[in-house]
Amino acid sequence: MKRSLLLILGFLLAGCSPMLGIPLPLPSPTSAPLPTVTVPPSLLPLTLTPFPSPDDTETLTVTPSETPTETLTETPIETPISWTCVFPVQPSSVADFAESVASHGYPATDIIAPEGARFVAVMNGVVDFVSYEDLWDPEHDDLTLRGGLCVAILGDDGVRYYGSHLSAIEPGISPGVRVAAGQVLGYVGHTGNARATPSHVHFGISHPTYPEDWRARRGEVDPFPFLVAWRDGHDVTPFLPTP
Repeated sequence: MKRSLLLILGFLLAGCSPMLGIPLPLPSPTSAPLPTVTVPPSLLPLTLTPFPSPDDTETLTVTPSETPTETLTETPIETPISWTCVFPVQPSSVADFAESVASHGYPATDIIAPEGARFVAVMNGVVDFVSYEDLWDPEHDDLTLRGGLCVAILGDDGVRYYGSHLSAIEPGISPGVRVAAGQVLGYVGHTGNARATPSHVHFGISHPTYPEDWRARRGEVDPFPFLVAWRDGHDVTPFLPTP
């Protein structure tokens, strides 16, 4: 019995009928449909797009923004220079003056004041010229010596301020010394060709010049309006056009 079962099993494995010994027909591959298998999208093969060749590469052009970037430009601001101006004779209450161009024949003003009143720097500047001796001789009338004792300063505004007929020069005042507005330069007197006149300061305004140029030193600009302004406390200076 056991042997019969083994023989039948052998025929079946060989594809034959156990009863007839004839091979059993195998099913056709198309006789039974294959089951449908759905592949998840994540498992589908990727489609790779190749990079373009160098010849096919488009040139990247960067177009600037239509609104240009503003450039910060610092605009200089003109700041007016402020000068501190002082009336040249102190105290100003003892001084008297008038328009005197007609009497001189050139722009200048005589400031009448008691002898010994202080003659001071109109503004900050540097002493330009000093005459320490009264060398004027009426018999020879040297025009360059008519001022007697005198001092001129070159103000920080570039203007030359000159006072003559002084009775004395303040110690320490010499060419090249820097002075401040209101600093004493000398004292009112009547030296030079003013010996026979009341004490006063001959006050002149001019371009910077050398000491021997007495014509310019004695006055090129009418001081009268500036003396009025300084006496009233206004800080103004002359504008001198290029000579």
